[in-house]
Formats: sequence, structure tokens, C-alpha cells
Amino acid sequence: MTHNEARAGWLKEGAIALSVGVLYGTTSVMVGHPLDTIKTKMQAQKGFENTNMFRTCLKTLRTQGILGLYRGCVPPMMGSGIYRSVQFSAFEAVYTFCDKYPTLKKEIPGTFGLQVRVILAGACGSTARAIIESPLELAKIRRQTGQTYKLSGVYKGFSVTWIRTLGLMGMYFIFIDSFRRNLPHLFSSPILGPFLLSGTAATLSWWIIWPIENMKSQVQGNFGKDQPLKTRLAMTFREKGVTGLYRGIGPGTIRSFLANGVSMIMMSNAQKLVTKLGLRD
Repeated sequence: MTHNEARAGWLKEGAIALSVGVLYGTTSVMVGHPLDTIKTKMQAQKGFENTNMFRTCLKTLRTQGILGLYRGCVPPMMGSGIYRSVQFSAFEAVYTFCDKYPTLKKEIPGTFGLQVRVILAGACGSTARAIIESPLELAKIRRQTGQTYKLSGVYKGFSVTWIRTLGLMGMYFIFIDSFRRNLPHLFSSPILGPFLLSGTAATLSWWIIWPIENMKSQVQGNFGKDQPLKTRLAMTFREKGVTGLYRGIGPGTIRSFLANGVSMIMMSNAQKLVTKLGLRD
């Protein structure tokens, strides 16, 4: 929705976001999984510690074929539509619910119009996503790196996944809200606007939170010793510097921009169809 578009009740907005968010999630996996596999191998698989994006891709194709780039796609394909639709549903429901509370609609000084409810709704959406996403991410990473997993351990790395998701999606919703307010004409265009704005918002958010994403991949991929997040970050920086913290950022950036841009085209046009059909009335 654009910032000024009339909203239904908070339950209905949550339900609408839940339904159209499935398009976002499934499209994201279909477009971005090969690049996500390359990124994960660079971050968390032995034998790929020193390979760049292109060598990682070629080595995977040579040893596993094209299907190697899609290893681990089943868990996110099954779950991405769910956890991404839940994140949008929780955000839209909480954001709309807060509409009746003037305090939560106050603009935060020095933020160019950012309201308190955006941060609150973003935190709720992020938490809902992390609860569903964490076991699916572990299953995906283990498959991408040629490992197995047990159901009893699927929430390994939940804390770092939650921290990562709070930062990632919190920033994403802040960027998208800013675009809603300041670029409504571009946001409402059918193709180019949603592609550029969502791709930009997601990619900037990933750049900010990337070191945590890197550590999450290592934890869930059983890469290195088990240790606290702060210790792992410090050790990586001490041994490999900033480049170690941002390992895999190349394929991650390309995947983020393409997958989130195309996914937003699908979801925003579905949102417009919902409004056109009068389902918000």
C-alpha cells in the first residue's frame, strides 16, 4: 500500500498482507536461491574459505551440477512464503492497530518523519518471522553445505537469527515506510518503482546487518567452534579484518536486489488488485 491509501481494520490488513505475502516469499526463493547457496558456501563450508563468488559457483557446478545451486531450496520454498507473509501480516496489523493511538503516531525528532509505530510494528514482524524462519534456515544451510540435521536441534542459532532479523527487517520497514511517504508516485508504479525501492531497501539493510548474517551462517552451518556471537565477531575481525565480516557480500547483494525487487513487484500488484476488487471495504 502507499502511505496515503485508506486502510481497512487491523485484522483485515493483517489478513490481506498474509495472503499476498506468500507471493513475495515464494518469488524470493525462486529468484535468489542459487546466489544464496554461493553466499552460504563462502561463509560456512570447508573447502570454500578462500574462493570468490565466481570460483565458488564454478566449483559447485563442476562437482554437483546445476542442481547443486538449488540444494536446500525445499525448506525455504515451503517456509519462505509462510514466514515472509507472517512478517508482512504482523507489520501491517500492528501498524494499523496503532493508528488509534496518537502517541504511537508521533514522529521521532531528526528522523524525517519516522513514526514510533513503524519501529514497533517492525519489531513484531521481525520476531514473528524469526520464530518460523530459524529452523528452516538451519535446514537450508545444512543442505547447502552438505550436512545433515536432527529435529531436536533445529533451533540452534535462534538468538543470532533473531538479532539478525530484528536489524534486517527493522531497517527494511523503516526504508520502505520512508519511500511510502516521500516517493508515493514511484512506489505505486507497476514494475520499476517496486523493483528499485524494495531492492534498494533490502540491500541497504543487508549491508548494515551483514556481519551478523555471516555469523548466523557459521553457527547454523557448524563452522568453527561454538562460541558467543560477540566472541565470534571479534575473532573473525581479528583474523580476517572487515573483509572477513563481510564475506559473501557480493552474491548476497545481487541476490538481495534481484529477489526483493522482483518479489515486491508481485506483492504490490497483488495489493492493488485487492483494493481494486473492493476487498478493503
